[in-house]
Formats: sequence, structure tokens, C-alpha cells
Amino acid sequence: MPIGNIFAQGGVVMIPLLGLSILAVALILERSLFWWQIAHKQDQVVRDVLGLYRRSAKAAVQKLEQNTQLPIARIFLAALELEQATSDEFRLALESAAQAELPLLKRFNTVFDTVISVSPLLGLLGTILGLITSFASLKLGDLGGSSTTNVTAGISEALISTASGLVVSIFTLLFANVFRGLYLRQMALIQEYGGQLELIYRRRYERGGLPHASA
Repeated sequence: MPIGNIFAQGGVVMIPLLGLSILAVALILERSLFWWQIAHKQDQVVRDVLGLYRRSAKAAVQKLEQNTQLPIARIFLAALELEQATSDEFRLALESAAQAELPLLKRFNTVFDTVISVSPLLGLLGTILGLITSFASLKLGDLGGSSTTNVTAGISEALISTASGLVVSIFTLLFANVFRGLYLRQMALIQEYGGQLELIYRRRYERGGLPHASA
């Protein structure tokens, strides 16, 4: 059956379901590109920065400034650009910058949750509307007559809308869970890499003086 016919037979709830599906696909593409860029570049950039920072804070800062599209680069810069920072101030700067990046890392989670929750409810609404149509068309003593077509159409509307709502919800849920997993992994990496940077800071500068980004 052509998709256009399925959409037409699904009833009025297919319009908001179509809107939700388009929104979900657009946000999934945006989040996929976002996480792909992080996975593609982050590990190499962090290794380079940590290696450079052992020799020159200025070189490390320059490397970070070239990769400010990465959240972890902005976190590191927030700490390294502090002047005459103590170890506690350095750690606080890392933690504060990490907290500031949370909205970006968790972006659209609420929208995904809304799509996941609303889609099956819209499907259920379509089921009810379809059954109402079926019962309204049903006439006792005329089961084999003209009312049969309307009854069948109402049942089709009920089934198609239910299936469509579930498909949109399940599809969105799969990607939302993937993005949540990537978010949790990213937070763990931020803590790990931030700890490594802080350790280098302590070893290099607390023994011989406070750091300067220009050094």
C-alpha cells in the first residue's frame, strides 16, 4: 500500500505524528553530527594537548583555541587561561566549565522524551477516533450493506494510527538512548582527562611556581 494512502487512512492524528517524526529525524541528525565530531577528533586533540602542556602551556592553549568546537577544549581553556591560579582554583575552573557544557551535551533530551511520550498517546487517540467512526457507522440489520465500508475504514484508521504512533516512539527512543549513553561516556571522559590535566598542573607548577598560559 502506498505511503500516501496509509497516511490518508490513518486519520487526523497522522498530521501531528508526521510533524513529530520530522522533528525527531532532524534532531537525530543534528545530534549524530555533534557526537560524530566529538568521537572523531576529541581523543587525538586531548592527547596532543596533554603532551604539549607538559612542555609549554602556551602551545597547549594554542592547540585548544584551534579546536574550540569541542566541549572539552572549552573546558580546558577555561582553566588554563586563569592567571596565577592555585590548584584549588584550577580544579574549580575545570568543574565549573564542565557544568556549563552540560546543557549542550544534553541538548534536545527533553524534546526526545516528549516525542517518545506523546507519539503513542496520539496513536491511542487515533485508535479511539477510529473506533468511534466504526461504531457510528454500524447499523444493526445492515451489516452487509453500505455501512460495512465505513466500519472497515474506522478500523483501519484505528490500527494505522496506533502502529504509526508506536513506530515514531520506538524509533526516537532507540536514538535517544544512544545519545544518553554517549553523554554519560563523555562525562566520564571529561572527568578522566580533566584529572590528568590537573595532575600535570600540580606536578609542573606547584613545585616551581604558578602557571602562565604564555609560558
